[in-house]
Order: sequence, then structure tokens, then C-alpha cells
Amino acid sequence: MPRSRKNSIAVGAAGAAVAVAASLLVAPSIASAQEMAAPHPMSPGENPADFEGANAFYMPPEQIPAAPGSVIRREPMDLYVTLPNVDGPWPGKAERFMYTSTDNNGVPTAVTGMVMEPIAEWTGEGARPTIVIGPGTVGQGDQCAPSRLGSTMLGIDPQKPSIGINYELLFANVMLRDGVRVVMTDYIGLGTPGVHTYMNRLDQGHAMLDAARAIPALTGQADAPVGFWGYSQGGGAAAAAAELAESYAPDVDVRATFAGAPPADLEAVAGGVQENLIVGVLGYTINGLLERHPESQAPIDAIISPRGQEVLEATRTQCIGDSIIEFGALGAIAPDPTSMMTKDGRNIQEQIRTIPRLKEMTDRQLIGTLRPNAPVLVTNNINDDAIPHDQAQALAERWSALGADVEFRSVPLPTVADRFAIGHLLPMPLGFLDAKNWLIGQFNGVDVAPGSSTEGSAAGLPPVGSS
Repeated sequence: MPRSRKNSIAVGAAGAAVAVAASLLVAPSIASAQEMAAPHPMSPGENPADFEGANAFYMPPEQIPAAPGSVIRREPMDLYVTLPNVDGPWPGKAERFMYTSTDNNGVPTAVTGMVMEPIAEWTGEGARPTIVIGPGTVGQGDQCAPSRLGSTMLGIDPQKPSIGINYELLFANVMLRDGVRVVMTDYIGLGTPGVHTYMNRLDQGHAMLDAARAIPALTGQADAPVGFWGYSQGGGAAAAAAELAESYAPDVDVRATFAGAPPADLEAVAGGVQENLIVGVLGYTINGLLERHPESQAPIDAIISPRGQEVLEATRTQCIGDSIIEFGALGAIAPDPTSMMTKDGRNIQEQIRTIPRLKEMTDRQLIGTLRPNAPVLVTNNINDDAIPHDQAQALAERWSALGADVEFRSVPLPTVADRFAIGHLLPMPLGFLDAKNWLIGQFNGVDVAPGSSTEGSAAGLPPVGSS
């Protein structure tokens, strides 16, 4: 069994000031490497205007470097969102960058992201470490890409209309104050042409690992130890990176991974989100899986109702806020809402369980079949109303059975407004400091227990016991 302790709750985020300003654009630097054609054309809902002007950075060149982790281009970013910091208004400098990764089918593809170099010194052991953040769900439209929202955190597109937010910047800010470099990937197809392959285990894991491979070219530091971080979608991406590291990227010096509320078993997760405020993520998931598994298009078409097709088409270009506004009430209030998306009235989870092709497609995304080569911390709220607690615990147990160094912490928050995703979202800020201190402790060879952070003590939140 994995090590299991209940999480001590600590407050992990302060208020943010948001100002709208344009990013600084400069001519990109181009990597030199073996080149081949960029593989992904524009998807339905995209057009050339989406990649012009300030967004021209996100159009891949006709030829991209084949080597994973190659830096294709980069440019400085202004950062206007700050947290209180004694060393100045922003504890770091930032760039956005485009790099090569490999998709589910082994095809090189261009991915974007951002790197934030801290002003604060690293006072721990060894070289300055890098934490690669896999963002939580921001949406499937290009306008939602974290690096597109990196300067101001918030983006509003009145023409679509759409509103996007890069909430991970708040957590990155705190990491930078510890002297840790932060890299944030946009994932494959998010920001760049093509469908964002939401919940695709290989695409997301590769994007994380190849962002880490780009660190030497971005910073000149060849010996940076790496940690992976993510919550929700990001937790799944971080978990995938952790278990793929040894086979896909043995050159990356992975020290540890934090995977919060990871959607490791998509069949179980479908049952959690299909009656929830964030029910729109089912549209992202189906769109993303079909992008890599077109052989499943016919079985999907056979079960999806006209209303379901409308959901898939709409969510393909939405941010999570847009999906909540359009479909959230359906998930939070209506009984068994995804039955409206299917022709026979059975919900999405039932469809997966009874249709072999759909079952096979989702089973391919199961995380926990390979052994991570570094310690992993997995957490999940017992009363998570979107990502089921038991499937996250089962992930840790699968890894433990493979001989991995894995710890599972249950977060014992009470149920609050079930089906409104509060039980899923609240542990992210409340457990941030414990998880961050554990991850940084791994860079120093220290196993930091829950509730041991000085920040947590100052917040006056006592440990909640152990199991």
C-alpha cells in the first residue's frame, strides 16, 4: 500500500492585482536541428486570423525541429500580476517559448509555454531546480492557453465571446519567491493550431517532459533538477510525466512529482463530472480523445444526440468559464444531465462501460501502469465532487505495487454545495503550501510531512490527524 496521511490544510494564495497591458514582442530565435513538417493543421473553429498580429507567435513554422525539447522560438513577456513580495513587485522575469514535443502517435509537434526565472536566490542543495507546472483545466480554445494569458492572468475576447484565466500564476508566484524556476506548458494544441488533446495521457506527459528538456536551451543551465506539479488536469499531466520519464525522457533529472486530484481513470472521472458545474469538460475530453483516435468517431457519432453534438462543437473553442456559463447549470442542477447528450438516454459513463470501442479508448488513458522513477505525492479530497477520491487512491496503489516511492494523502474537507465543484477546487489553494513544501523538500533530500510548514502554522490551521 502507498504511504497514506491526511493533509494538513494551509492557506496557499493571496489576493492578486490584475492590469491589462500588451505583451512585449521581439523577433524570435530559431533552433537549428533536423527538421520536418509541422503535423497539425487548423481544427474546426480556428482560422488564420487566430494566429496573426500579437498571436503570430503561436503559428508553428512550416518546418520544426524533430528533436523533442528543441526551442523553436522565444520572446520576453511582461508580467503584471503580482503577489506581495519583499524583493520587488514581481519575483522573476519571464519569456514565452515554443518547443518540440511528440504526440500520441510519435509525430513531432510544436507546443508553447512560458518560463519564469526567479530573482530570489536558491538557498537549497545543489543547482537551482525547475518546477514544470501542468496547468489545471483552462479550456480547449486557443485563447485559453496559459502563456497567452501569462501577462495579465485574465483574457477577454468580446468577439467569441470568451473569458480565460491563468490562475496558476498565483501559485507560480509563491514558488518563485523560494528561488525555484517555474516552467508552464500550454499542452499540445492549446494556443497552437489543432485540437487540444485534453486528457490524452501521452500528449500531456510528453509536453511536460519536453518542456523540462528545453530548460538548458532556455537558461543555459544544463544540470537543473526537475520537479513536476499539477492539480486536476495538471495532476493527470504531472502523473503521466512521472511514469513516462524513465522510458521517454531518461535524460531529464526528475526528483519528484506532485499530482493533486489526478484524473487517472477516465471512466470513473466521467461519473464524477457528468453531474457537476464543470460538466463541459466531458466535451473537451471527447474532442481530445477523438483527435488521436479517429477510429472511434463512428461509435461516438452513433451514440451522441444532436444536443450532444452541439456540446462537442461549442466546447472545442471554449475556455472553462465559457463552458460553465453555457453548460454549468445543466451539470449542477439537472438530474443525470449527460443523458441529454446521448440518443438512448444513457449517460456518458454508462456508454463507456457498455461500448467496447469507447471502453478501449478510455482505458488507453489509464495512469498507473508504469513505475515513476522518483518520489510522487498524490492528494485528493475525500469529498471531491468532480474527480473521485478512490480512483486517485487506486492510482497510488497501482504505483506502489510496481515498487514506486509514492505517498497518498487524503484531504478531509466536508461536502460543500455538492455538484458545484467546490469540493474539487477548494483543496487546490488550501493544500498548496503543504504540497509545495513537500516538493521543494525533495530537492533537498527531505521528506516534508503535512502540517510542518511555517506558513501553515501562521494560518492557525491545525493538523487534521492521520490514517
